[in-house]
Amino acid sequence: MRIMFVVTALLAVAFPAFAQTQAPVTAQHRPTAEQIIAALKPTGTIQSGTRGIRAASGAASGTPALAANEAAVRHGPAPKLPAIDLNVHFEFGSAELTQDAARTLDELGRALSSQSLAGYRFRIEGHTDTVGTEDFNRNLSDQRAATVARYLEGKFGVGASRLETVGLGESMLLVPTPPQTPEMRNRRVHVVNLGA
Repeated sequence: MRIMFVVTALLAVAFPAFAQTQAPVTAQHRPTAEQIIAALKPTGTIQSGTRGIRAASGAASGTPALAANEAAVRHGPAPKLPAIDLNVHFEFGSAELTQDAARTLDELGRALSSQSLAGYRFRIEGHTDTVGTEDFNRNLSDQRAATVARYLEGKFGVGASRLETVGLGESMLLVPTPPQTPEMRNRRVHVVNLGA
């Protein structure tokens, strides 16, 4: 083990690109507030409205997601809105934040309360992996999105009127997996800039 560490360290010094490719698999990238601002700051005009809500597969008739999908069919797809995926780790099967989640949300809170993003509204989408039933995951992701909003409101003073939450459960997997497959990358919070 010690020899492996020394060899890896020597390669990292001799070849800096090697160091970047040998990051631990368990390490998660946590974007800084500046990186979040860059991802969420629009480069043009954002058209407000619900057309930016993406349809959740299997959405019940009359839901906002289905209405948005029907509008997209009639009027064409909505323009891509500035957004970012964040790995926000919760306790297993709950909406309780971990310490790691709080550190990630602190960066998000600094970004959303910055002057650069102060005039915008945001949708916080909760997502899960495929472990559990679809109904359980949709409810859990809804609770997690609400937890994120409460955290941002309480700690950073981001007004509730600027935050909209929705739980999409396992309906929009980042990494397609079969049912009952734990996949950390699917347990995420997607933040979308909805405009002013």
